[in-house]
Amino acid sequence: MKKLFIPVLLVFVLILSACSETTGKEKDKEAKEKEPETFTYESENGPVEVPTNPEKVIVLSSFAGNVMALDVNMVGVDSWSKMNPRFAEELEGVEEVTAESLEKIIELEPDLIIGLSNTQNIDKLKEIAPTVTYTYGKLDYLEQHIEIGKLLNKEEAARDWVEDFQTRAQQAGDDIRAEIGEDATVSVIENFDKQLYVFGDNWARGTEILYQEMKLKMPEKVKEMALKDGFYAMSAEVLPEYAGDYLIFSKNPDTDNSFQETDTYKNIPAVKNDQVFEANAKEFYFNDPVSLEFQLEFFKEKFLGE
Repeated sequence: MKKLFIPVLLVFVLILSACSETTGKEKDKEAKEKEPETFTYESENGPVEVPTNPEKVIVLSSFAGNVMALDVNMVGVDSWSKMNPRFAEELEGVEEVTAESLEKIIELEPDLIIGLSNTQNIDKLKEIAPTVTYTYGKLDYLEQHIEIGKLLNKEEAARDWVEDFQTRAQQAGDDIRAEIGEDATVSVIENFDKQLYVFGDNWARGTEILYQEMKLKMPEKVKEMALKDGFYAMSAEVLPEYAGDYLIFSKNPDTDNSFQETDTYKNIPAVKNDQVFEANAKEFYFNDPVSLEFQLEFFKEKFLGE
């Protein structure tokens, strides 16, 4: 009897375990089924009913990297995102769209559209899918990511990334200041369409990391001309007035860069001291998490040799 009892008891335990596992799966399934399909997102233009778990998002602005970082599927993005080498793998097979290509957008059957406040055809886009827009610069670069996290029902993940990123960026700033000196200045420049620009502390190109998180110093002339508006257009002839001890050059490979061959440029102290760090502008345009992670590693490598 004892020999018979042991196998019977074992079978009974296995049956209970299987029942428990099945019940757990059923509860998970019920929880998902109970989760509402939509929720009301409070946008800057008022409430918008959006999908709880969007699966086919179109981004008509500079937020593709934010959506990508939160692991939400996109079916269409803007041309600037599409040309970013950092996004190439993730955006393979994703259509390039504009606010004017309404027929293509309809064909993609999006369940959510994200754009900027000045995006064209907003009313027509709203007829296709729930559409949410943001005013560029109204929120700082980290608040913007959290806000997109709210929109995509991934606020916790967005906040976790922000906290971790700030910790890492600030530590890197401490290390860099210890390396180059507390008073060393850094300028961020870019060339586009035969024009040079210098940037303040909130216009992407790594500026948020350098100035806000790392607390590196900006030349006084840059503060005066670029801090308020975010950027300042200048000629190559006056570049020495805006050049810091270190120059971050967001270099556009499709634009004339012959100014780098002039004596004016070659005589800038940062150039003479080999303290110009060149980056591909197409990888530096944005300030989303994907771009920021790349920029942070770029600065650590260039300033610290890591």
